[in-house]
Amino acid sequence: MTLGDFIDRHYRHFNAAALREAAGGYRDLIDGGGRMLLTLAGAMSTAELGLSLAEMIRAGKVHAICATGANLEEDLFNLVAHEHYRRIPDWRALTAEQEKALERRGLNRVTDTCIPEAEAVRAVEAPLRELWRAAEAAGERRLPHEYLYQLIRDRTLAHSYQIDPADSWLVAAAAADLPLFVPGWEDSTLGNVFAAEQVRGGLSRPGPVHGGTEYMVELAEWYALASTGRALADLPEIDAGPDVAPGADPDARPVGLFQIGGGIAGDFPICVVPMIRQDLRRRCPYWAYFCQISDSTTSYGSYSGAVPNEKITWGKLDVDTPKFVIESDATIVAPLVFGYVLGW
Repeated sequence: MTLGDFIDRHYRHFNAAALREAAGGYRDLIDGGGRMLLTLAGAMSTAELGLSLAEMIRAGKVHAICATGANLEEDLFNLVAHEHYRRIPDWRALTAEQEKALERRGLNRVTDTCIPEAEAVRAVEAPLRELWRAAEAAGERRLPHEYLYQLIRDRTLAHSYQIDPADSWLVAAAAADLPLFVPGWEDSTLGNVFAAEQVRGGLSRPGPVHGGTEYMVELAEWYALASTGRALADLPEIDAGPDVAPGADPDARPVGLFQIGGGIAGDFPICVVPMIRQDLRRRCPYWAYFCQISDSTTSYGSYSGAVPNEKITWGKLDVDTPKFVIESDATIVAPLVFGYVLGW
């Protein structure tokens, strides 16, 4: 029995059924020629989601990623410092004094796992700072992830790899030149390093790294081309006739959004549709699929806990967009969905 067979037979109700239906919808979108943008919130990289996500990228089942700055960097941290990570099985029982002891040892805790400051953060910081300074000297500005792609492609840290690079989603993304969007990058360890470098005078302001609005422009260009086959500037005006339908152009594809967690990683990319339609006043399709894995139950005023139909009112999804919510732990659910889509 394959993993897919097991899920089809046993996952029949409640969150299990939601997982099966969402995985089937994901597979159908891809098999029908569609594209999927995947979002990474929380600490998915430290949870080693790369073990399955990297294979999804290599298999062409993920066509773009929107990640927090933490997920961007923490996959690289794990790649170069995995042997120095420490797992804390009884993390719920730690006292404040025990937490302080971890800090003194340079161990930054993420739930049950501690990221080693010296071996991970500082090991990446030094060569990255050199890239930033070289770019500034050359008068260049790039998006945050492009510098990490360069570190990987130049094999700058390859001698320090402590896991199989095939298990790193960032390595797979760099090899595929996958479109990557990292809103709020400054809310990350390396974003803090960059700001500190500006404060001490090692880099100017605004410096060699683009900000979040540049990512939104890049995302809009990508979404327009992916969903309609047309450049953003060539989309018809909103009052110039009917909507641009997925598939109307030979290069057009339906584009779905598979959201892991909530927060900025999910809200940023899904907003590109109302930005194009309402602010730019250009026609483009709504998202053709939506799924969120979240442990946030439906709540008042919480984006992470908002039901998908609320997104219709914001012009993100349409009435007939397939919509799924799996209320569970993404470290359990996401690899199962990926395995189903991959045919494991």
